[in-house]
Amino acid sequence: MALPIYLGLVHHPIYNKNNEIITTAITNFDIHDIARTSRTYDIKRYFIIHPHESQTMLAKEIMNYWQHGYGGEYNPDRREAFSVLDIKADIKSAVEYITECEGSKPLIVTTDARTFPNTISYKNMRDQIDLSGRPCLILFGTGWGIEKSVMEEFDYILEPIYGPGDYNHLPVRAAVAIILDRLLGEKWWES
Repeated sequence: MALPIYLGLVHHPIYNKNNEIITTAITNFDIHDIARTSRTYDIKRYFIIHPHESQTMLAKEIMNYWQHGYGGEYNPDRREAFSVLDIKADIKSAVEYITECEGSKPLIVTTDARTFPNTISYKNMRDQIDLSGRPCLILFGTGWGIEKSVMEEFDYILEPIYGPGDYNHLPVRAAVAIILDRLLGEKWWES
């Protein structure tokens, strides 16, 4: 991996199944599983992006248990996975953090089950990550996806993940694992 890669799990503004804009809840599974996947793929920081203090306090309580409490003593691997976790109120705050840390604004990439004018293939995005000279922030939406006007502000939108059938609604944890492997995993096809 040429430059630092960051990941964000976006909880607002998100569509629900009725195409209304909502804020989704933080889930324990997303905190744990995406932290473990992020650490496996050497993600520099995994941001839980949520605007509501009641939800971020819950996430901080879970993080504290695994980083500083008995959970971290009992399971040091989980403590290490949680070392990449951070909480930001919005996407802008995550971008500002990365820009300050890295000295340049990141490429902002997201995912969706639909295609857009700036949709990019995994191969081309992998090349962009290697050659762009910029850090990269990969954003994943919860619910039924990130609101369209916000999506239009991003540099790239990754092509949908297609299975052999016509069903296309992966849980975000599965999408994170598949996409990070496609973008950052071993180049098994070259061996």
